[in-house]
Amino acid sequence: MSTEETAEPELSYEEAREQLTEVVRRLESGGLTLKESLALWERGERLAVTCEEWLEGARAKLAAALDEGPGDGDDASAPF
Repeated sequence: MSTEETAEPELSYEEAREQLTEVVRRLESGGLTLKESLALWERGERLAVTCEEWLEGARAKLAAALDEGPGDGDDASAPF
């Protein structure tokens, strides 16, 4: 993950998703000033980017694992 793209690179996917859920809950509850709402919205956008980066990384790993397939780079005679 790029530190330039997200201000929260140290967050795990689960932490970022949980915080994003809380941001959405607070925005939906209302009662915030415009300034508070905008700050929360911006934080939510950063958290969404963090989640997307984690998901893209997972997709890339899965694709690489599927591309390798059984026997690629290993002894082709090995059953698994």
